[in-house]
Amino acid sequence: MNYSEREVFTRHGGAYDRGSADAWYGREVNPHYFTGATYQSTKIEEVDMSKEEIAAYMAGYNATPFAQKEW
Repeated sequence: MNYSEREVFTRHGGAYDRGSADAWYGREVNPHYFTGATYQSTKIEEVDMSKEEIAAYMAGYNATPFAQKEW
């Protein structure tokens, strides 16, 4: 299933969203995204991601490098 560039950057569960969530929760870089709802659909791992999808994940991860959830 292919997603448009816009969906990769804006869709909940998409690469950008997952990157920003990983950064927010203080997790290590681990490019991935979900084909639908987060944790309720197929998870696409880095090995199966395009360069654009990985770039979207990294953009989300690096968007707010100092913002993290306070535990």
